[in-house]
Amino acid sequence: MIDIRELKTRYSEIKKNIEDRFMNVDLDKIVADQEKRAELMQEAEGLRAKRNENAAKMKGKLDPETRASLIAEGKAIKEELAKVEEEYAAIDKAFMEEARTIPNYTHPDAPIGKEDKDSLAVKFWGEPRHFDFKAKDHVQLGEALDILDFDSGAKVAGQKFYYIKNKGVILQMALERYAMDIVLKHGFTPFITPDIAKEEILNGIGFNPRGAESNIYTLEGTGTCLVGTAEITLGGYYSGEILSKDRLPIKMTGLSHCFRREAGGAGQYSKGLYRVHQFSKLEMFIYCLPEESDKYHQEILSIEEEIFQGLGLPYRVVDTATGDLGAPAYRKFDIEAWMPGRGDEGEYGEVTSTSNCTDYQARSLNIRYRDDDGKPKFVHMLNGTAVALSRAIVAILENYQNEDGSVSIPASLVPYCGFDRIG
Repeated sequence: MIDIRELKTRYSEIKKNIEDRFMNVDLDKIVADQEKRAELMQEAEGLRAKRNENAAKMKGKLDPETRASLIAEGKAIKEELAKVEEEYAAIDKAFMEEARTIPNYTHPDAPIGKEDKDSLAVKFWGEPRHFDFKAKDHVQLGEALDILDFDSGAKVAGQKFYYIKNKGVILQMALERYAMDIVLKHGFTPFITPDIAKEEILNGIGFNPRGAESNIYTLEGTGTCLVGTAEITLGGYYSGEILSKDRLPIKMTGLSHCFRREAGGAGQYSKGLYRVHQFSKLEMFIYCLPEESDKYHQEILSIEEEIFQGLGLPYRVVDTATGDLGAPAYRKFDIEAWMPGRGDEGEYGEVTSTSNCTDYQARSLNIRYRDDDGKPKFVHMLNGTAVALSRAIVAILENYQNEDGSVSIPASLVPYCGFDRIG
């Protein structure tokens, strides 16, 4: 969440930012509730002072009539204080929930727009492959090569679940290790993370675990959820802690399963592996000093590019439009790989993203560092996809397909796979 002390001092800026992100946030009500909350807090403090004064008077030598009067006064103060504290607790809870709906501030260079089509392509790498034959999509290729089974996945677990089989399993494991080796080279500590997190951690990271628009599977009656990304578990790792400044930056990479409801995710661009309920992903995460977060944001992006350049997959880098930013993100870059089987003649499809969330998540999770002046300050937190394995497989199958229906393996993966072709 943002610094709630800035609701009045930066009111116009916050209001415009909400409008630029095309979000429905009642800022006037939030400010009004903040004022009411402050009034009730002040009123409660005044009643506590009166209660203490009353208690001090009771210690003296008093006649029965005065003592009875003070007892009656103390009882009245106690009842009034209980009423005010109850009102304060209710409005404090409502205010904090409302304040969490205010998005992070936005980088001044982020393109303003409502949808992903308003995002700005800032870099292209590689030439999209053009075939002398009719290119197949990854579903056709995967089923013909007996490495993907969507029908059995739907029969056993439901739509948008799948089996990976045979050499497809080795391909996924090769991708995991290939990406991990690159990330480790850049100083990240590896983790295999839990697939479950507490709801308060999800809320702190900025994921809504409940409601019709939630993308999260909630485990009823447990206060926990299946994670949609290791960003959640890596971001919650230091919740409630004060870190030493000399430990920063802390670079972590986590391999996890990811579970997403994908409510409303339909259409020709969502078929097959592109949008599924379960997949595996290697995530990068950095805790750093505030003045260094822009630098590390570029570092994460460069690592993502290194991974996809090494796979020989054409891509573009997209500066995400304000309306397509998640609430915690100050700025977000996506890498979209060329997918020949997407649409009629091929399209770019998102394969990675990286976000600088500044201190937005750190405030909610209370993650700080102790600065040189001895005062605790909030860290900045960044996340980025090293490789989402299902979407990387989509791009590899479609870009490396051959006319005979086989698929060549990118040269960088051959040492990890032990074969250079799936046929």
